[in-house]
Amino acid sequence: MAIEPPPARHTPGPHHGPTREYGIVALITSLLGLWASAALAIDYIRRLQDETYVASCDINPMIGCGLFLDSPAASTFAIPNVIVGVAAFPVVITLAVLLLAGVHLPRWVWRGVSIGVLFGIAFVTYLQYQAMFVLHGLCPWCVVIWVAMIPLFVHTIARAGEAGALGAGPWTAVAKNRWIITLLWYLLVIGAIMLTLGADLIAAF
Repeated sequence: MAIEPPPARHTPGPHHGPTREYGIVALITSLLGLWASAALAIDYIRRLQDETYVASCDINPMIGCGLFLDSPAASTFAIPNVIVGVAAFPVVITLAVLLLAGVHLPRWVWRGVSIGVLFGIAFVTYLQYQAMFVLHGLCPWCVVIWVAMIPLFVHTIARAGEAGALGAGPWTAVAKNRWIITLLWYLLVIGAIMLTLGADLIAAF
């Protein structure tokens, strides 16, 4: 009588853990970004209805949304920037929920998400430049979106690279150091804010 070998233990592929972690990160950051975008959209609509309306996050002349909502930078693509966030973040939320439910996303989806977050982080960087060097102030809701977009971008690129959607590249190293990259990016932005706005921000309080 032949002795059958014991069934092989199932070892999850390398994408299972990162995919779940990415789903959690994408869900949290996208919800945060949608919340801030929705708050900005409400302020924008109320500002259109009443020019004397004071935005919900206006704290002082340097920190507030009104300065940004009234500037040309508020409609970079001939449409209000707030619409971009309100439209884009729900897409990532949907993908995050699918990943957490165990759905395997094809490579073309990862490529599409990568293009989307690349556009998002480029747009955020442009708005950071506007805040620090043109408008010389900070919009609290915008800062929340910055906080959300940085880890969303880093983790999306890391995961898409691991999934083979971005071709050859240092994706293993990026994925391994994704949190370090995120932290360094935060520190870079904080340093830039302190160099350009620090003294005036302190004086404003």
